[in-house]
Amino acid sequence: MIKEGRAYSDSEILETLHPLVREWFLSKYSAFTPPQRYAIVEAFKGNNILISSPTGSGKTLAAFLTAISMLVELAEKKALEDRVYVVYVSPLRALNNDIKRNLEEPLSEIYELAKQKDVKLQKIRIAVRTGDTEQAERQKQLRKPPHIFITTPETLAIVLSSPKFSKALTRVRFLIVDEVHAIAENKRGSHLALSMERLQRIQEDKMVRIGLSATIAPLDEVAKFLVGYNSDGSERDCIVADVTFAKPMDIKVISPIDDFFAATAEEISEKLYDLLARLVKKSRTTLIFTNTRSATERVVYHLKKKLGKDFPVKAHHSSLSKEVRLEVEEDLKHGRLRCVVSSTSLELGIDIGYIDLVVLLGSPKSINRALQRIGRSGHRLHETSVGRIVVVDQDDLIECTVLAKEAIERRLDRVEIPQKPLDVLCQHVVGMAIEKKWSVDEALAVIRCAYPYRNLSKLEFIEVLRYLSGSYSELEKKKVYGKIWFDENEEVFGRRGKLARPIYYLNVGTIPDEVAISVVTKDGKLVGKVEEEFAERLIKGDIFVLAGRTFRFLHSRGMRIVVEEVEGEKPTVPSWFSEQLPLSYDLAQRIQQFRGRLEELLESWSEEEIVGWLMEEYNLERNAAQAIYSYFLEQKLFSEIPTDKKLVVEKFEDDGRNCYVFHTLVGRKANSAISRVSAYRVGLKKDCNVQIALNDNGFMLILPSSKVLRDSEIMELFSVEEFREHLMKALDRTEILRRRFRHVAVRSMMILRNYLGREKSVWRQQLNADTLLRLLKRNFPEFPVLKETYREIMEDSMDLKNALDYLEKVGSEVEVRIVRTPYPSPFAFNIYVLGEEDVVLMEDRRKVLKALHEKILQIIGQDIVQVGQ
Repeated sequence: MIKEGRAYSDSEILETLHPLVREWFLSKYSAFTPPQRYAIVEAFKGNNILISSPTGSGKTLAAFLTAISMLVELAEKKALEDRVYVVYVSPLRALNNDIKRNLEEPLSEIYELAKQKDVKLQKIRIAVRTGDTEQAERQKQLRKPPHIFITTPETLAIVLSSPKFSKALTRVRFLIVDEVHAIAENKRGSHLALSMERLQRIQEDKMVRIGLSATIAPLDEVAKFLVGYNSDGSERDCIVADVTFAKPMDIKVISPIDDFFAATAEEISEKLYDLLARLVKKSRTTLIFTNTRSATERVVYHLKKKLGKDFPVKAHHSSLSKEVRLEVEEDLKHGRLRCVVSSTSLELGIDIGYIDLVVLLGSPKSINRALQRIGRSGHRLHETSVGRIVVVDQDDLIECTVLAKEAIERRLDRVEIPQKPLDVLCQHVVGMAIEKKWSVDEALAVIRCAYPYRNLSKLEFIEVLRYLSGSYSELEKKKVYGKIWFDENEEVFGRRGKLARPIYYLNVGTIPDEVAISVVTKDGKLVGKVEEEFAERLIKGDIFVLAGRTFRFLHSRGMRIVVEEVEGEKPTVPSWFSEQLPLSYDLAQRIQQFRGRLEELLESWSEEEIVGWLMEEYNLERNAAQAIYSYFLEQKLFSEIPTDKKLVVEKFEDDGRNCYVFHTLVGRKANSAISRVSAYRVGLKKDCNVQIALNDNGFMLILPSSKVLRDSEIMELFSVEEFREHLMKALDRTEILRRRFRHVAVRSMMILRNYLGREKSVWRQQLNADTLLRLLKRNFPEFPVLKETYREIMEDSMDLKNALDYLEKVGSEVEVRIVRTPYPSPFAFNIYVLGEEDVVLMEDRRKVLKALHEKILQIIGQDIVQVGQ
């Protein structure tokens, strides 16, 4: 049962704490923060709790204080045993080291206080264990288990199968899961959910679960993810403490340009970096978020030129080496930097000290992400988080205008938790088999306690056991061997041979291998990494930017490229291959509603009234409000405005091709599913290849000149009948199926990344995956690994659920308007440009947009004059 928490008074909280901890707290802090008021007493009472609150609100101390108090009490009584009392799990290794530091300081102060009072305390041991932990340290932890054990989801799965260390985990009092928002909606979260149930199974007493999360919704579902179910299928209790509303926010959308269509790429770039430089100069420390690593490098390069040496700027993203990232974090923490530019790597709660301004360059694509990023500023609870969203594109302006208002009003996106991913299950079944011999029903009961697997059927589970036990002789010919034994008559399974344990330890995890090439200087110092596709294009003497510095490519050696640093040379900006973030479905629907409201206002209000309303209602500057008005007016006069009640399909001819633009504003993930099915259906009907261009706001189908879609045929594309089947067929010919099959096969231990210390290259993994994919599609279409590949693509990578949700409304709640236009409408510009394969450079793209815009203005110019009058 999920219940809402209540805030306790300072006196109620202090009563629960050990006298030494109480005195220490009062000497350091004047009062408890909101998360602490909700969490400490509930944890003391033994209640599971999920705390959702902004960064810097004292969540971590809220989670640990009860545990520290309990350990100090035991330490005073000399009752601390050699076992783990607290397990802390975080998805970030860097955060684990932060937590160790943040725990050691309070404990040393409490010990100092005890010494002054002549109170003798046993030593409370804290230890971190991740994939980086050295063997000597692991052995030390085995001999003397830490009382507080800090780890990652992957390492927790490993230690649960360790016969010795798992004995120290049988009476865990508190399980603390940090950054729940960062893992709930991906496979690392599913992996952790199963580990939590395996840990739960071996408990002799009650284990309290405490979840810490940034802004997230729906909280009830996230709470269920945290605590899981009882073995009889009933819900476990959890108290939800939503204190996200405590922190004041100052969010504004700004733009360096007035006319989005007339400005050249050079003008936009110049004005953008002037604006960013002004913001950095006016703040003490600025954190700029971009949406890709390439943009991060570009911004650092240009800002360094604008700001000079008096305003140090550095980059922070996941392709940089650990040492470079740590150096940036330390510089930021100690005030040595005026600005750091990051893609996503600083979203999570790494301690980076004081930030007074967060700048988002372009839309963060989700309300939750915007709040997490902007929440990094004004780190302390009472301080206002200041965020500025900078836009240079008309669609981005609309998106961010709605997003900023939704963020201030805390209307959050809903997270989607993956449902029964079978590849993650395969891993845990191998881990469970290492622990002991299981009956199918006993194992299934444990697995179903994990929220993502609550609906796993017995047949699905048995299919997984058949695969893992080597029941398919055809696979043995391809060197895929059984990892467990399974007696189907008796319905029991267990470990097969001694190699199962090292295979499991070396292949645990959900994050697929990325092919990355190390970039090193002549003296062997690691600078960072670039992706293989980028390294392959480099020619000797090429200059590129990495870590905000400029390097000349000298030569390559194996999986390394050797460079030298150069200054004052014009670089080739790196072309990274990281994907743009997708727009959330919830935010897409709210933008549809905004479009509908603005269309209504255009019918009855004057230009000045609408601009004034936008400035007041959405906290916009005049130039941004004016740009929105003009954009909508031009769309209305030239075509139709697509809204939450109206789906507009535009058809036009372009260079002998027939183009159809579908204004389905549902986010790129849902559009990916709808567009692929539409292209598949059109291809079958017209017997031709269909090109697709898509973004968050819609998609375009491009047909040869001889192939024309009638309006009735366009309407047939929105049918939900056989949609799933058609999507699967559309995927059969794609690269994504090959790549995702490799990821799933590796997670399922069908392809081993590491066999007894010998690593298999990604290139070799892919070759094996291609062979196995052909075999399975031909002979075993229902094979668990193949089924999971399709599920992952359709449900996680795409958004099948919301694609169907939208299509079911088409024709009933959503009217379809099919219009013929001479050119793409203003709302279609960005989709159209994506379909222009030759348009690569930003400057060429700007020229295409400008030319299109001028053509449209010639057609509607007279109407604009009349509206103005």
